[in-house]
Amino acid sequence: MEQMATFEQEVKSYKSKQLAAADLIEIVSKLWINHSIELVLFRNQLVDRRGSLILRLHQETSALTSGEILIEETLEIARRIDEMILPPSRIDIGTLALQARNKQADEPLLTFARKRLASVIHHPIFEPKDVVLYGFGRIGRLLAREIISQAVGGAQLRLRAIVTRDAINEGNLEKRANLLLQDSIHGDFQGIVEVDASNNSLIINGNRVYIISAKNPEDTDYSIYGIQDALIIDNTGVFRDKKELSRHLDAKGVRQVLLTAPGKDIPNIVHGVNDPEVVPLETTICSAASCTTNAISPILAILENTLGIAKGHIETVHAYTNDQNLVDNMHKKHRRGRAAALNMVITETGAGTAVAKIIPSLYGKLSSNAIRVPVPNGSLAILQLELKTPCTKERLLAILKSAALQGPLVEQIKFETNAELVSSDILGTSAAAVIDAPATIVSNSGENIILYIWYDNEYGYTHQVMRLAKHMAGVKRYTYY
Repeated sequence: MEQMATFEQEVKSYKSKQLAAADLIEIVSKLWINHSIELVLFRNQLVDRRGSLILRLHQETSALTSGEILIEETLEIARRIDEMILPPSRIDIGTLALQARNKQADEPLLTFARKRLASVIHHPIFEPKDVVLYGFGRIGRLLAREIISQAVGGAQLRLRAIVTRDAINEGNLEKRANLLLQDSIHGDFQGIVEVDASNNSLIINGNRVYIISAKNPEDTDYSIYGIQDALIIDNTGVFRDKKELSRHLDAKGVRQVLLTAPGKDIPNIVHGVNDPEVVPLETTICSAASCTTNAISPILAILENTLGIAKGHIETVHAYTNDQNLVDNMHKKHRRGRAAALNMVITETGAGTAVAKIIPSLYGKLSSNAIRVPVPNGSLAILQLELKTPCTKERLLAILKSAALQGPLVEQIKFETNAELVSSDILGTSAAAVIDAPATIVSNSGENIILYIWYDNEYGYTHQVMRLAKHMAGVKRYTYY
């Protein structure tokens, strides 16, 4: 009887948590749809999430804090935020709940929340920015999904057009729509996509997006579509230097250009690390660097600033890409001609050199190489570093964990303690870098370390591009982390 009573109590307790999660979902959805206020839990998305997943995210907070953040705590925080009048913003209710534990006992929670979020009231108001995707491949389609999903009445970026090289007809529009709706890696798009062939456009969650055919960047007059001062996100990889990318600026209706690949003679930017080099609304051309550079630069920046890096080697174990062959065939680069899904392929990477552009103090200190492996997405960077200041494994992980919880790189870094982590587990992670804490190795002297950094080379990189695009366009929301 005692065991049955315990069982019933456990079931009742979980039902109570489910009801709290349902209440939280209602508040999260209302704030997002009506006010463009996004609530997150230690940077984990809560919008459009099931109650069971939200409860699991709360459970996982125990690995990051001294005690699990309870659903009841975040629900009360969310209720107080719902009582406030705030502009579009992104607020971490996990961080607020953690801080609320240390507030004065007699201080009302609403008063506490108002004090913590006081600066949001004075955050600059901005107009949404028109965006054109130049190219509609892997990154282009993920960008389309994310921009549309985050639009909520056009609060930040507005996707207005997509430029492709092929002819625009009903058949091609249907194919583009299906590729957007269904993805073999990232699953179905949780939205509505309609084809309007008569107007050469797709209507995505109620947003009309024109599909334009153009052979050259300067060929299109975007103003005839009502597009003004647009940010062009070039994800074709065809145009890489300032001269070629400047051709976009010759098209009517264009103000800025962002390249989703390493660029030549233009600023290469990793958001969170060297984004102050970009002046919002003034910088006309820059690059979001590569997925690998975005994954390793935040980690290297932290270590350089805290312990110092004498030298090191970066080995990337990278998912195969569309650049490789499906079956054995000729390729301009060595080894890449062999079947991508059947072979591990040693190839080069410019990550070591690229990092020096982001963190100049590391110039000449890092070598790098890459191995392409038979997985379609999800990659791993192995950092073998010699430190200037020796440290223990405990101190090293404490430094990295702290950077994942507070400071300028919380969006870029996720600290993972799961000893069973594999590549498929990090798919859909918006952080640029996932630190595999259990795999970390530190030598007895404390001078040499090996870090394993996972990254979703598609989804994580796309979110870095989005962050840079918002900064560049001057439409970055207030954030409280």
